[in-house]
Amino acid sequence: MVMHALFHFLSKHWAKAFVFVWLPWLIGCSNNVKVTKRKLKREFRAVWLTTFDHMDFPKEKGAPPSEHKQELIKLLDFHQKSGINAIFFQVRPAADAFYKSEIELWSQWLTGKQGKAPEPLWDPLEFLVTECHKRNIELHAWINPYRAVYNIKHDATAPNHITKRHPEWFVVYGKHKQFNPGIPAVRHYLKAVVADIAQRYDIDGIHFDDYFYPYKKGRLEFPDQSTFMKHGGNSKDVHHWRRQNVNSLIKEVHDTLQSIKPYLKFGISPLGVWRNKSEDPNGSDTQVGQSSYDYLYADVLKWLRKGWIDYLVPQLYWSIEHPRASFKSLAFWWAKHAYSRHIYIGHAFYKIKNDKDDHWKQVSELPNQVRMTRQYRSILGNAYFRSDFLQKNPAKVTDTLRQQLYKYPALIPTMPWKNRMPPKAPQNVYIVRASSKISLKWNAPSPAIDGDTATYYVVYRFPDQTKPDYTQPRYIRQITRNKRYVEPMPPRSKLRYRYAVSAVDRYHNESKPVLIH
Repeated sequence: MVMHALFHFLSKHWAKAFVFVWLPWLIGCSNNVKVTKRKLKREFRAVWLTTFDHMDFPKEKGAPPSEHKQELIKLLDFHQKSGINAIFFQVRPAADAFYKSEIELWSQWLTGKQGKAPEPLWDPLEFLVTECHKRNIELHAWINPYRAVYNIKHDATAPNHITKRHPEWFVVYGKHKQFNPGIPAVRHYLKAVVADIAQRYDIDGIHFDDYFYPYKKGRLEFPDQSTFMKHGGNSKDVHHWRRQNVNSLIKEVHDTLQSIKPYLKFGISPLGVWRNKSEDPNGSDTQVGQSSYDYLYADVLKWLRKGWIDYLVPQLYWSIEHPRASFKSLAFWWAKHAYSRHIYIGHAFYKIKNDKDDHWKQVSELPNQVRMTRQYRSILGNAYFRSDFLQKNPAKVTDTLRQQLYKYPALIPTMPWKNRMPPKAPQNVYIVRASSKISLKWNAPSPAIDGDTATYYVVYRFPDQTKPDYTQPRYIRQITRNKRYVEPMPPRSKLRYRYAVSAVDRYHNESKPVLIH
């Protein structure tokens, strides 16, 4: 009776209740979800950098490369200061390229004309990889696998575009032209595109978004009946066959990446609802019109169970109390379905103060969503759509990230199924105390048994009488790829400090720290 009254009160006064006071109690009855607040020393903090229709970059297509480079540097500096440690860079918005490719053409959204190379020649992906790694930010190459022409009435395609070279591979659905997922040659082509990027660029991962089979448009059927007749094999169910087509692509991309660079991550950001409970008893307590499994033919739970993907970023673009698809119920549902892979939650930064759902008028909506995800040990980070909106700082929510939620830096979570062996510790660590500054210097460690070396380093600082606690992010002074750290000498009246340095490899495994007295 007491519990019932407490639940009634908190439900009635949700807007005034602090999110993570009652959430662990509410869901604690489930034996499938761990709600102990996870350590924040490791957290994935990503943003989507959209090139389609130059939404985020470039602001001016066809501008000189020098201006585009400065635009990217300014953008990265901003996100680094905001605590972001990963970028999803859209390198292939519509069967085109924001990188130098022998397979696909330069994007119209970079130079103003499809197939036209930038002058003077430069490679945005190569440039961004270098600049991200300088700032110790991961770069995931974001690919739209099936989109070919966004608007067949307005988008001009070059004579040598893939849609002209292999028209038999494509179908028109509404105003879009897209690859036909049911054609085996399409799958081989897309796999070659991914392999080319993985082989030639020092990226950290490959990222697909939610566009597989297209979102259904009214009663308009997807025109693949002849393809089903030709390639359906023994399948009598077109829906099962479509789902299998996407499954095959996901598995083959996973296998391809593993064969090229095993450290590369493969992640997908699907529509936030796998299936409604009305469609499947294992589905979420939602009532959305289109679900990932039934309409886009993306069986993301199978991909997690099979280990074909390393992380999933479900797009939970609804408010905490949305009546048909509440963020709180979906976060809980995804936390139960991680299958020992990483779950990061996608947030609708663009809706802050800009949506018909009044919940988005509340400045606390998105920050409370982030706080809510931190209650689940199986949800290991967050991603924000999209870059331009973080820079606009709606309702000062970006400031909230910087000053509160991301006050301290975070390491990327490890993926033990890839590699769990830590690197060796930094060598010859020493400290120099000058009159105005303190300098730490060290040498890179020798390779570990598995051959991995240090990719970056973590510098810790502890008050002299404090026992070192390497799990607490408040003691991290810097995460750096340099082998030197400098800070001003604290005033004599202030505390004295001890410092420690650890090495971290490409898989984000951390060595034992070297403590300097």
